[in-house]
Amino acid sequence: MSKKILTVGHSPDPDDAFMFYALAHNRIDTGDYEFRHHIEDIDRLNQRAFASEFEITALSLHAYCYVAGSYQLLSTGASVGDGYGPIIVSRRPLSRADLEGAKIAIPGVLTTATLTLKLFLSKFEEVVVPFDRILSAVASGEVDAGVIIHEGQLTYVDEGLHKVADLGAWWKEETGLPLPLGINAVRRDLGMTAIREAGELVRQSIEYGLTHRQEALEWAMQYGRGMDEGRADQFVGMYVNDYTRDLGDDGRRAVAELLDRAYAEWILSVKPRIEYV
Repeated sequence: MSKKILTVGHSPDPDDAFMFYALAHNRIDTGDYEFRHHIEDIDRLNQRAFASEFEITALSLHAYCYVAGSYQLLSTGASVGDGYGPIIVSRRPLSRADLEGAKIAIPGVLTTATLTLKLFLSKFEEVVVPFDRILSAVASGEVDAGVIIHEGQLTYVDEGLHKVADLGAWWKEETGLPLPLGINAVRRDLGMTAIREAGELVRQSIEYGLTHRQEALEWAMQYGRGMDEGRADQFVGMYVNDYTRDLGDDGRRAVAELLDRAYAEWILSVKPRIEYV
């Protein structure tokens, strides 16, 4: 009997690669399923979710609100920053007040980094720039500041740039909660049995990576875009953590608080519909 093929979309960064390592390399028994991986940057994954292209996909929590009719949230596989998160950087030292009305590079309209920035800052000019070009856009003066995600959170200092604010640290001070950024979602039309089985396999893949850390890290290194092993290990440790195993009560409260605030402030145009597998 042939296996059911499930397509998986995830981003080209070390934490996603680490999470999906066991599935990509047949390190766990996938039973009746075969997984085919598609690697896209998070902005592109968000866009492709509108067409329901992948059965399982990494998404920005922000984008999920607009595709919740087609996808259901997994409580496993989330990227959550506990007191840290996307960083606003600039060429010269700036204050939060200096950013009002500034031209700021964002890594995608539907990224959670952009949603959080809009909660942090009431007025600015957004410029969409691919996430891996934001550092150079800031350094060249193309924009006044930029919101850095992925490994840029560790490497911006190499470009001589200055941190204006850490949005995850700000959110923690505001709410006492971690900042949920990326999530995994499963397409609803798979049916509940397949949804639960697929979700369990994603959980097993994450657990395999955590218990075979060096093996999974060596695979993830290729997505580090110049990071050495020490920084790659640090980055994976930041975003593959206990919240990744399961969001738990604090993680779920953080999801609800972030989206409820965004809806109340008209940043979200749809009322959040949060349903977990």
